[in-house]
Amino acid sequence: MSTEFLLPVRVYIEDTDAGGIVYYVNYLKYFERCRTELMRALGTERAAISESGWMFVVSKLEVSYRQPAHLDDELQATASITAVGGATIGLFQSVRRGETVLVEGDVQIACVDCETGRPRRLPHLLRRQADASLSAKGDTA
Repeated sequence: MSTEFLLPVRVYIEDTDAGGIVYYVNYLKYFERCRTELMRALGTERAAISESGWMFVVSKLEVSYRQPAHLDDELQATASITAVGGATIGLFQSVRRGETVLVEGDVQIACVDCETGRPRRLPHLLRRQADASLSAKGDTA
């Protein structure tokens, strides 16, 4: 698997303000879609809420907005794993138009128990796949 996951995104009218510029919070939706598809690529069938009683929540987020996207732009949302902990996965995410970075950020997701909301260790297979993706990048956790 590639160390950077790419998801094509088209900007629709519903994503924009009255001036045709993407409303800032919608970049977080692009991040979310990309993370979800990355988790699927790592072998997690239901990437947001597992039938095994766990789910992912965003536990940290730091975002930098560089340039706006506009109505009908073709963008790429990206995600790459930067750290793997016992119950967390760190990612670097971006939204780009071609080679131009529009928005980028560091995101940490935490695996929590659906009933209690308390942290829960990452499922073994997912942990192994996330570690492999991180190792392919040459980083250490």
